[in-house]
Amino acid sequence: MRRRRTLVVATAVVLVIAGAGAVILGGITGRAATAPTAAATATTTPDAEPAEPTEPPRPSPSTSPEPAPAPTFNRAAHSIDDPDSIWVVVDKLRPFNPVDYAPGDLVDVPVPFANPPQMRVEASDAVVALFAAFTADTGLALQSQSAYRSFDTQTTVYNRDIASLGQAGADLSTARPGTSEHQTGLTIDISAQPGQCSLNACFADTPHGQWLAANAWRFGFLLRYPADKVAVTGYEFEPWHYRYIGIDLATEMHNTGVTTLEEFFGLPAAPSYN
Repeated sequence: MRRRRTLVVATAVVLVIAGAGAVILGGITGRAATAPTAAATATTTPDAEPAEPTEPPRPSPSTSPEPAPAPTFNRAAHSIDDPDSIWVVVDKLRPFNPVDYAPGDLVDVPVPFANPPQMRVEASDAVVALFAAFTADTGLALQSQSAYRSFDTQTTVYNRDIASLGQAGADLSTARPGTSEHQTGLTIDISAQPGQCSLNACFADTPHGQWLAANAWRFGFLLRYPADKVAVTGYEFEPWHYRYIGIDLATEMHNTGVTTLEEFFGLPAAPSYN
């Protein structure tokens, strides 16, 4: 009896152990069947760091085109030595070559005058436009006092002034023959019509003189002998004396504030003759 009980107990223990093993094996099998994937584990693991957001690609910096260089005025567009050039510079140090030069395209200028004017074609057309604009703006009238003068005519004028003013006085107000801007055919002496302060400094204070000083550049003219440039030009203030140089050069000089051809072209001052 004792042996049978022993066998019964031993059998029960085996069955209990076997049953427990089945439970253990069953638990292992269940976990293997339901084990999460690597991706799921990575997603649900509390210790995993969140992925940083991806920045959108930055656009490459745009390169703006280089600004075009500002155009510079071409000071060599016309000769300052050729007497046929509208930029020719004539002063006490720069006589005509040849000395008795005469323009080949002189025409009568169709404007009111004290003495019949002649000028080169381009300058004549500019004078007509200038006079018309002045009258349209002011209701007043201009006239020509003097325009082209030949070498021989300038000789007569200079000798007359020597007789009345002396050599020194004549040289301040009248060019010696062969050095007068009037010989270019590009210069005109302008006065009021009827005459008022004609060929006198007081012309600068008249409505005519003031309008010309402010507007002549728009038509290609330069007040050739300014009051503050006697030491440069060699001539007293002549608010009536206008020299045609073309609209391009007149505009450039107006915009830059340069008032004499000598200074603009870097030429020596010409206060006296050699």
